[in-house]
Amino acid sequence: MLKLSILAAVAIVGATLSACYVVPLNQYPNGPNNNGGMYNGGTAIVPIAAYRPNFSARLYPGNEAASRLGGVTGVISNPEQGHGQFSFSLGGESYAGEATRTPSSTKGVANASGNRGGFVRCDYVMSSAALGWGSCTFANGARYDMHISQ
Repeated sequence: MLKLSILAAVAIVGATLSACYVVPLNQYPNGPNNNGGMYNGGTAIVPIAAYRPNFSARLYPGNEAASRLGGVTGVISNPEQGHGQFSFSLGGESYAGEATRTPSSTKGVANASGNRGGFVRCDYVMSSAALGWGSCTFANGARYDMHISQ
C-alpha cells in the first residue's frame, strides 16, 4: 500500500506542477509578400552623409612679391557640383572665398578676400577629378602657381 500511496502522491504533484504549453507552428502567416511564413520586418533606411573630400591647393611663389611672402597651402572644402569654399592664410591675413566651375567644364575661378583688405583671384584647370593647376594673382601684385590635389 505504501508504494501505491507514493505513486499517487507523485502523480498528484506532477499533475499540479505541470503546465500545458502551446507553441504555435506558424507565428507569421503568409501575407501579401507570400514569403512562406517567414516574417519580413521591413527595411530600415538609414541616411548616410555623403563623403565630400577636401582638395589641397598649394601655392608656390611666381614672382618677387610672392617670394617675400613664401609658399602657402590652402583648402577647397565641401566641393560639390563645381562649387566649394576656398580658404588659406598668408602673411598674417586669413583669406576666405569660393572656388567655382561649371560641372561640364574643367576650367574654374577661385576668389577670396582677406580679413585685412587683401584679395586674390585664381584661374585653374582640373586635369582630372582629383588634380588641377592654375595661377593666382593677389591685390599687392604677388603671383603664385597653384597645384590642386585631393
